[in-house]
Amino acid sequence: MKLLLIIVAVLIGLFLLLEVGLRLFWGFGNPLIYIADEKIGYLLAPNQKTKRFGNRISINEYSMRSAAIAKQRPPSTLRVFLLGDSIVNGGWWTDQEQTLSGLIANQLKTHTGKEKAPLEKIEVINASANSWGPRNEVAYLQRFGIFESQALVVVINTDDLFGTAPTSVPVGRDRFYPSQKPPLAIVEAITRFSRYQPPAEMAAVNAEKGDRVGFNLEAIGKIQEIVKQTDTQFLLVMTPLLREVSNPGPRDYEIKARDRLIEFTKEQQITYIDFLPIFKETETPETLYRDHIHLSPEGNKKVTEVISQWLLVVG
Repeated sequence: MKLLLIIVAVLIGLFLLLEVGLRLFWGFGNPLIYIADEKIGYLLAPNQKTKRFGNRISINEYSMRSAAIAKQRPPSTLRVFLLGDSIVNGGWWTDQEQTLSGLIANQLKTHTGKEKAPLEKIEVINASANSWGPRNEVAYLQRFGIFESQALVVVINTDDLFGTAPTSVPVGRDRFYPSQKPPLAIVEAITRFSRYQPPAEMAAVNAEKGDRVGFNLEAIGKIQEIVKQTDTQFLLVMTPLLREVSNPGPRDYEIKARDRLIEFTKEQQITYIDFLPIFKETETPETLYRDHIHLSPEGNKKVTEVISQWLLVVG
């Protein structure tokens, strides 16, 4: 009996040690929570803070990956609105200060004021979520507005041109879009490393018929209409997939979609920056990526430099 009690005590101790370790060192047990939205599809739940794999993540009251902000822009403040998907959001693999919004803010602080009147504050706000596309993004703007920003920068990637309509199906059903905290860090760790199976309902979502590229171009046009109601500058940015930059290169349907986007931006007089030729100029483009689509710190730096330069010119 005594031996059994010792074994039980050791097992409990190991269990507690593993639970605490998973929470302290990897951040398991405290994932970001999502909420469903009829129009936007889903949002990061407001007012969250966590630390994942050593990276700090803060979500403000407007479901942005940003510090708390006032709805109305304070005087003597430069406010830039960054809108996008996981590339803008940065995900769990990016610390709050190393997101595109954090890097751009630091870049602007370094340069703004040298040739222009000094500003009391620079804010680069970040409304984004994994797998958002233009239709999610315009729905966000229709709900919350542009927060009196002087510039709106929308960052899309090639896959976004083929994105489906906003849906809340993943919320609470897909392990990457939890709607509540797990009971234990161990439970989350097991779930994360087990075989991934998307919700069965996503098959119908992914089978959306019609001209998806056209639908998403229309959404970009609606974003421009919102911007036109103010004095806000509008920039559309697109980052390529890794295979587009090197071999095997863009696929035929992607080339056609890109051509449609270029023609659309010309017709609508939208300022557009395509990073495909910019990335191709890099001697080792693979260093700009952490996987086939998401950017590495070096890739984020490259995008930051170009966007910041545009902001300094138009600002």
